Amino acid sequence: MPEPSEILSLAKRRGFLWPAYEIYGGVAGLFDYGPLGAEMKRNIEDYWRQLYVRQEGFLEITCPLLAPKEVFEASGHLKEFTDLVVQCDACSTSFRADHLAEGLHEQPSRLSKDELCMLLNDNNVVCPECGGHLCEPATFNLMFKTAIGAGAGGRDGYMRPETAQGMFVNFNMIYRYAREKLPVGAVQIGSSMRNEISPRQGVIRLREFNMMEAELFVHPDDKSWPNFANVKDEKLKLLPDGGKDTVTVALEKAVGDGMILNETLAYFMWLTWKFLSDLGVDPDRMRFRQHARTEMAHYASDCWDCEALLGYGWVELVGVADRGCYDVSAHLDHSGADLTAFERFDSPKMLTVDRIQPDLSKLGPIFKGKARAVADKLAEVPPDSVPDDRSEIELEVDGERLKVPSECFRKVRREEKVSGRKFVPHVIEPSYGLDRILYALLDHAYGSKEDYVRLRLSGKASPVKLGVFPLVGKDGLDTLALEIHRRISSLGVACYYDDSGSIGRRYARMDEIGTPFCVTLDYDTLKDDTVTLRDRDTAEQIRVKIDRLPEIALKIQENIAFEDLRRHS
Repeated sequence: MPEPSEILSLAKRRGFLWPAYEIYGGVAGLFDYGPLGAEMKRNIEDYWRQLYVRQEGFLEITCPLLAPKEVFEASGHLKEFTDLVVQCDACSTSFRADHLAEGLHEQPSRLSKDELCMLLNDNNVVCPECGGHLCEPATFNLMFKTAIGAGAGGRDGYMRPETAQGMFVNFNMIYRYAREKLPVGAVQIGSSMRNEISPRQGVIRLREFNMMEAELFVHPDDKSWPNFANVKDEKLKLLPDGGKDTVTVALEKAVGDGMILNETLAYFMWLTWKFLSDLGVDPDRMRFRQHARTEMAHYASDCWDCEALLGYGWVELVGVADRGCYDVSAHLDHSGADLTAFERFDSPKMLTVDRIQPDLSKLGPIFKGKARAVADKLAEVPPDSVPDDRSEIELEVDGERLKVPSECFRKVRREEKVSGRKFVPHVIEPSYGLDRILYALLDHAYGSKEDYVRLRLSGKASPVKLGVFPLVGKDGLDTLALEIHRRISSLGVACYYDDSGSIGRRYARMDEIGTPFCVTLDYDTLKDDTVTLRDRDTAEQIRVKIDRLPEIALKIQENIAFEDLRRHS
C-alpha cells in the first residue's frame, strides 16, 4: 500500500492536485485540481450522473453556495454543527480535541465534552507543536459566516456545509415538477465549505470540498424500490453495528433479516458499491460500516458508510442513510411553507385525523385584519409537524413572516371521511465525497514498474484514455497521427498526442498518469493502415486497423479489457 506522501507527490508533479495558493504559503484544507485532476473529477461526476440521473431518473438541480441564516436555523446546523477545539496557551495553535485523543480511546469522536476533557487531562496530553499547556475543550461551529448585502439592510448568511439543504427547501418545486408523484429523487453536484479546525490527511479533510448528493423523497409506509428485484441476489461486504468482522450478505437476506432497514436503502448501497468498483476502487479494500446507535443522528433510522482502506486507514467515501421526515419537517415548520405530499385514496375512507384548529377569538386581537388569513394558513399546517410542546408556529402570510403563539391554536382529533391525506415524505440520502473518491482511486491504482510509477486507473476514471504516438515525427507519420488524434478527440474521448523522446519514455509518461492504452504509428502503418495498440497493465501489443480506433476509443470509457480487444483484433 503506497504512502500518502507518495500519492500526493505524484498528484502534484503530474497535475492531478496542487496545494492552493502555494506561492503565498498555502492554506491548509484547500487544494486546486490541475488539468488531469479536473478531467478525472469530471469523469467521476459524469458516471455518477449516468447512474443517478439517466438510469434511476433523479432530477438534477443546482443551488447557491450561499444561503440565509434561516436555512441553517431550521436544519439545526447553527446549533449542532460543531466540533470540540482545544488551544495551546503558549503558541495559540488550535487542534480538534478528538484528534488529540486518538490512541487513548477506541472512538474519541463519540465522547462528550467533559469525557474528552477528562481523557486529555488524565493522559497529560500537551501541545503537539510546542509541548505547551492546552486549554479545556470548547465548542466550535464549523459554518463559514458572511453577510448578504451591505449595511443595516443586509442579512446574515452562511456558506453551505453540504448540498442537501437546497434540495430539501425545493421539495415543493421538485414534487410539482414530478407531477406530484412519489418516489421522486433530486441530485446536486457542487462544492461545500466547513471551517475545519485542523485539516489534515491531504484531501481527506478539506475546508472547501466537492459533494455529489442524492435526496430520494419516499412515502413513509412504502420504502420498496422497483429495481430491487433485479439486484436482490447481489452481495455486499457489511460490518454491522457491534460486529468486529465483516460479513458478505446478499441484499435480499440483509433486508429480510433486518440488518439493512429497507429495500431502498439496500438498493442504493448496492448502487454505491457498483459505482465505486466500476471506477476502480478495489472491492477487497472496501466495506459498508453501519453507524452505531450512539454515532447515528437522532433522526436517522439507519445509516451505512461505504469505506475504503487507504494509506490513512479506513476512510468514509459515501454515506447512505434513511433520514426519516426530519429534514423536510424542519423546513416546513420553520418556514411555514407547504412541503407536504398528497396521497389520494382509491375511494373515500373514514379516518381519525389530527387537525390544527385556529382560535379566532385569540387571533383577532393579535393580528387584526389579518386574523382570517392567519387562521386559513394555520389550518393548512400538517399536525405531525407541530410537537405538542411547540410554543409558536411561524407562518408566511401575504409575504410577511408572522409568529403565532400556541394559545391561538390547538390540535384536535376527529373522525372524517376523506379522499386523501397530506403527509411529510421521508428521505433516503446517498451522499458522496467526490474528493475522497478521487484520492481513493489514485491510492488503489498506484503501483511501481521498474523505475517509474504506474497508475492502473480504470477507463471510466482515467483522465486520458488513449495516447497517440508517431514512431518518428516525419515521413507523414506525424501528419497521420495528428489526424487520428483529431478524429478521436472529436468523439469526446480524451487522447494525448506525443512525438517527443523515445517510445519507451512516452509509454512511461502515459503509464504514470493512468492512460489505459497507447497507439503507435510506424512505417508498416503507411503500408497496411494498421497501428500498434499497447496495453498499460501488461505492456502487451497487438496490431489493429486504423478504422477500428474510434470504436476502441469509445469502448475504453466502458472499461474494455485488453483481452477482449485481442480476441477481436
